[in-house]
Amino acid sequence: MFAPVYLDHNATTPLDEGALEAMLPYLREQYGNASSRHEYGRAARRAIDDARQRVACALGAHPTEVIFTSGGSEANNLFLKGAAACRKPGLVAISAIEHPCVREPARQLAKTGWRLRELLVDAKCRVASADLRTSSPTDTPNLLSVMMANNETGVVQDLIPLLDGVKGTDVWCHSDAVQAFGKIPVNFRQLNAAGLHALTVSAHKIGGPKGAGALVLDKRVELAPLIAGGGHERGLRSGTENVAAIVGFGVAAERAVASLDLVSRHLSALQATLEIGLGALGASIFGAGAERLPNTSYFAVAGVDGETLVGKLDRAGFAVASGAACSSANPEISRVLQAMAVVPELARGAVRVSLGASNTSQQIHDFLAALAATLGDLKALRAVSA
Repeated sequence: MFAPVYLDHNATTPLDEGALEAMLPYLREQYGNASSRHEYGRAARRAIDDARQRVACALGAHPTEVIFTSGGSEANNLFLKGAAACRKPGLVAISAIEHPCVREPARQLAKTGWRLRELLVDAKCRVASADLRTSSPTDTPNLLSVMMANNETGVVQDLIPLLDGVKGTDVWCHSDAVQAFGKIPVNFRQLNAAGLHALTVSAHKIGGPKGAGALVLDKRVELAPLIAGGGHERGLRSGTENVAAIVGFGVAAERAVASLDLVSRHLSALQATLEIGLGALGASIFGAGAERLPNTSYFAVAGVDGETLVGKLDRAGFAVASGAACSSANPEISRVLQAMAVVPELARGAVRVSLGASNTSQQIHDFLAALAATLGDLKALRAVSA
């Protein structure tokens, strides 16, 4: 069967073989409910406890700080809505480049008495820490959420100056680390000491299964649960646990951190080769010059539509992503690129390549050759139709 070269690892990753092997018993013979008091239930509880320990260790956290969820979206919603339910309405501040699973719950809060402020970013997708500094108490955030690494550009945020900007205030600070975890070092204890209260991670971005994620939470922070019921996960996330997925998450987290240095060097070398080739083809790379994830290259070629290019590359055997969320009725360019003040004509051409550990140098060279041929075909087509 034809299988395109997969270059879309920021969307999801292949399931790690070690994680799959660890999951299989809990999809077959070890099917107990972790809340049951018999041996089947106790075995499931031990498996969850072990996975919690692995995730915590991978993140420099304590196991009691790890709250398992169904994924990153739920974890982000749990922090924002759960924290807001325990505080008087005030100001919620998020960056202008947040993932929709942060932006949309923040907008929902704005309909219930909260005020919303989006922090500006510069042309390289970096959040301006000065945007948080204010002498007015009413302009000081009560809740703050800034992602650690952007899912489109791969630009890594320097969170410490942002946290310093609200030090001494009553703000609760959160970061969506879904794209960062497994690609760069992430240490909750260090960030917590600097003023971060909560961190979101997801299994399927690091070789784990879909359907598992976690909110790492300072135990001094009070949250109201999104899902009430049996009091699972310290009363913050009721529902029978997805034992197999949680087990896979634990193993994937452990393995991702163990191989981080080696994989990061491999990805950085591939990224350098890719971006030299993209530059030779006249592509603009968004976020170039800023610190970025070693696997992410977000680019556009002037005059070329991103959706068209993604479709043609897919037919040529390469799975990449477009930065545009387009439909014939409501075309939109990337909100991230809008925040970076990229001109719409260039932003509509955005294409994201996100690499994984299994990608090879030969695949990068083949991709660049296919891209060059596709761009040539599109140029010839424009010349004919002109």
